[in-house]
Amino acid sequence: MVKKLLYQLDSDARPSIFDNVVAYDGGADQVISFGGVLPQDLSSMAQGAIFTRAPKDKKNTAFFIGGSNLVQGEKLLEVLQSHFYGNFSVSVMIDTNGANTTASALVAMLSRTRSLEGLQAVVLAGTGPVGQRVSTLLASEGCRVVFTGRDDSKNQFCEQTISQRFGLSVQSRVLTDNQVRQELLQKADIVVATGASGVILLSRDEWSFLPNLKLLADASAAEQGGIEGIDQMDKGVTYGSIMAFGAIGFGPLKLAVHRACVAQLFENNKQVLDVFEIYAKAKELVGQFYSGGQST
Repeated sequence: MVKKLLYQLDSDARPSIFDNVVAYDGGADQVISFGGVLPQDLSSMAQGAIFTRAPKDKKNTAFFIGGSNLVQGEKLLEVLQSHFYGNFSVSVMIDTNGANTTASALVAMLSRTRSLEGLQAVVLAGTGPVGQRVSTLLASEGCRVVFTGRDDSKNQFCEQTISQRFGLSVQSRVLTDNQVRQELLQKADIVVATGASGVILLSRDEWSFLPNLKLLADASAAEQGGIEGIDQMDKGVTYGSIMAFGAIGFGPLKLAVHRACVAQLFENNKQVLDVFEIYAKAKELVGQFYSGGQST
């Protein structure tokens, strides 16, 4: 029997153990991990993958692009694809920093609660990989998205990247003082925290009194999350009229999506599983993990 081989390409020096474990759980027979991968390394890797198996067996070879740097991961994907042509290709999944699977699971759960069309969404500390992907997916659902960041030049770069790569419009804001912060939050229907572990981005005293707030989500799985007063395990738990989701609440869906996408890679040799393909899988699976409304 032809073995399912997954080549894990990581721009970091040490390939992610997390991604390696999930790849096996997703059905790969063997995972071959490479760290410190650069764009110039990909020609020989691509050739080794596309020229070694008969057409009917090419589906059993695939690539996974990980690492922690979103820009580097996207460059690896672009260069890798440039070496494919005709039927000389294999399937590829990209989930740099876990951003695509994490954001997909989070937004899929939010979208399960209600239509997101026309809602005002604020993504706090949104210039990291997960924040950018959350902003992208919320915008794709019709939200008016504002993400925050401390560095205006980085904010502008993220805005332009989302616009150019996905054709979606989002806005950014530097929260220069409390008045600017309050003006932004007072309009929010949705607030998502995507900051560094252990940093509180929104206190309970703040979010409890936001007049329009409907949905809260925290992407941090650290003991001290980014939103004070909600629990990591929250999955549609209501606090008054506000529904909350913690990182461990949507974590099982994130893992299931990751595994399912790895399995999907081996269905044929023509797939590229990027943010929207992964989000589609999350929306397909979300009903198995969350039926909507308050969790029990």
